[in-house]
Amino acid sequence: MADPSRQKPTQVKIDSDGIMTGQEEKAKLAVIIDDFGNGQKGTQEMLNLPVKFTVAVMPFLPTSKKDAEAAHRHGHDVIIHMPMEPKKGRSSWLGPGAILSSLTDEEIRQRMEEAIDSIPYAVGLNNHMGSKITGDERGMSIVLDVCRARGLFFIDSKTNYHSVVGKLAVEKGMPSIANDIFLDDIHAVQHVSKQLQTAAQQAEERTFCIAIGHVGVYGIRTAEALKKSIPELQKKVEFVGISDLVREHSSWRPKPLRAY
Repeated sequence: MADPSRQKPTQVKIDSDGIMTGQEEKAKLAVIIDDFGNGQKGTQEMLNLPVKFTVAVMPFLPTSKKDAEAAHRHGHDVIIHMPMEPKKGRSSWLGPGAILSSLTDEEIRQRMEEAIDSIPYAVGLNNHMGSKITGDERGMSIVLDVCRARGLFFIDSKTNYHSVVGKLAVEKGMPSIANDIFLDDIHAVQHVSKQLQTAAQQAEERTFCIAIGHVGVYGIRTAEALKKSIPELQKKVEFVGISDLVREHSSWRPKPLRAY
């Protein structure tokens, strides 16, 4: 999505004597919280956080629309957390409307369109599970074509280190965006706090970082770690929505823009 050097931009300001001064902008940290849409633990705690982040909502679940609307009211970005077939794992973990390698091209398009129509205010998508599909050029090509046609970008959650998403996105003139770090791969407040510090350090070194956490069984712990860490982290980084990063670091200006 950005130049590999990721040089920190300089913000030009005018001092009281009318002299231009250069001041480095803060590094950007985009936190994505997955698995909204099913009334999961930590949902309200996350929505009440005092910084902007990105709410990834699974489609076709009991609170999908409600969570997307609440996130928008709170000023957060909304993306669709699209269920996609993994290499391993229970199919019951996927949720309804999943993208599977056994589907025809038209079936993939239809499921994508239905998911996009079901989540208000979405500006993009990322994958829920999906280690098999994100490595499948046929399936991902169709997914990205629908995203591009609907004015949405795609964030690779990086559940597959051999993902083809970035390569295909570049070929299609879309931004190549990927997760840098999982915050709650271990479900402990102390670990999430440590991962947040690592994410902030990466952001300072490379101008921005994208990190993913979750609501769910341990969602309250992730929310607690975020809430406790925010004051200290704000001295180092600016919390932004994923769309802020896309606008800043790519020429992606989707048409038509979606409105509600």
